Amino acid sequence: MPGPVECDVWWATPLPADDAWLALLTPVERTRFDAYRKAEDRDRFLTGRVLARTVLGRRLGIAPADVELDATCPDCGRPHGKPRVPDSDLELSISHAGDRVGLAVSSGTPVGLDVEATTRNSGDDLLRYVLSDAEYTTVAALPEADRADVFFTYWARKEAVMKATGLGLKIPLKSVTLTPPGQQPAVVGSAHDAVQPASTALVDLQCGPGYAAAVAALTPNGLAVTQHWWQSADFRPLS
Repeated sequence: MPGPVECDVWWATPLPADDAWLALLTPVERTRFDAYRKAEDRDRFLTGRVLARTVLGRRLGIAPADVELDATCPDCGRPHGKPRVPDSDLELSISHAGDRVGLAVSSGTPVGLDVEATTRNSGDDLLRYVLSDAEYTTVAALPEADRADVFFTYWARKEAVMKATGLGLKIPLKSVTLTPPGQQPAVVGSAHDAVQPASTALVDLQCGPGYAAAVAALTPNGLAVTQHWWQSADFRPLS
């Protein structure tokens, strides 16, 4: 029987928008970067692309600037889809929230990564948008002080699964039901054909206080994750 799918997850904090890092963006990516109104959104987008190119470049044995990332949306053709490396079996997923930017990479198996800041507001309307009826009942029964962490754990796990499918939020979050807190993360029910409980693996991640994160893979064989912290000094381009 095949072993678990191996997945590397890299974490970074947002980089400054200096010329050395901006040089790694393609013209299309630079247009996306410039379109963000807030500096923090620009920095997170930049960091995600730098993280992908430097990590994948080292893995492929090529310069980061030579790593091609295609984020073409299959539906509308705009460059906001799940990034991929053309003519490669590498699968990747990028996520960011607050002061965290993450990259998940595997070979041959679709993966999805999500990170959520647990300090955000989580009112009842949001809970009902994200959670299935069973999950909502579980969260509502918790002490108020515990609800946010559990809710955002559910959310990160669900978004990771949606990203792994490549469909993202085209799959209603409520259509998937996960195991409750304290149990091994897993999909236990799905009303969408793209998410099959028996062939979806989930792992919770730790990237610091104030964040919930998870990675998912479309495999029946389990998921083995190795986490790394990306250090700019180890990857910084020569000036």
